[in-house]
Amino acid sequence: MSFFVVSIILQALLIIHCIKTGRNQIWIWVLALLSFAGVIAYVAVEIIPDLFRSRGARSAARGLSRVLDPERDLRNAEQRAKVAGNVASRQAYAEELAKQGRHAEAIAEYRGALTGLYEHDPRLMLGLAQAQFATSDPQGARATLDQLIAANPDFRSPDGHMLYARAVEATGDTAKALEEYEALAAYYPGAEASVRYAQLLRSAGRDEDAGRVLHDLLEQARIAPAHYRRTQREWLAIAAREQNQKMR
Repeated sequence: MSFFVVSIILQALLIIHCIKTGRNQIWIWVLALLSFAGVIAYVAVEIIPDLFRSRGARSAARGLSRVLDPERDLRNAEQRAKVAGNVASRQAYAEELAKQGRHAEAIAEYRGALTGLYEHDPRLMLGLAQAQFATSDPQGARATLDQLIAANPDFRSPDGHMLYARAVEATGDTAKALEEYEALAAYYPGAEASVRYAQLLRSAGRDEDAGRVLHDLLEQARIAPAHYRRTQREWLAIAAREQNQKMR
């Protein structure tokens, strides 16, 4: 009896699913007449393929693939770069190299792509600067970004601006870095810019200014949407610790 009841419930649910999703109406008769055989057929033919086509399933499959073969995307990008040899494929290969932590090789690819019409391409130059910074070459990153700004005065990138501020700070130019962080903190979509600004202010002996920046950041976060506080949790925690250290 329980088997029969379960079968009826599943048949009814899947018939409703069939109607609501606009499937072939023949499935209604298959589900109604074939009991569990019809249920199994419908799930196998209509539901399981949909699950594997969904964005979540594809994302999970890609994640599993990267775990099992972490360099597959890199090999594919390298092959496309060798076959096509165009700027887009070389940029994609450079990005994959950087993701794998092979920044020196990424630098070579970016430099190879920065030729001809793409000699001053801002995205390529930004990628190059990121790779340079990752190889502990802030001076090189700063120089690349200075060239990017000179060649592309209308280019805007919060992440690029953050990289520039960090590169300037790392070269020891504290006054210029403070200027960059102050400008960046006013519009950067996250808490990192304000936290780094406050930390540098404190390092420069400007504790009162650092405290004000941290106080304003934490007050804004307190009334911000929960999504902001969740995504910025790590930087907000650093801000709170910095503020507490000053109060001691």
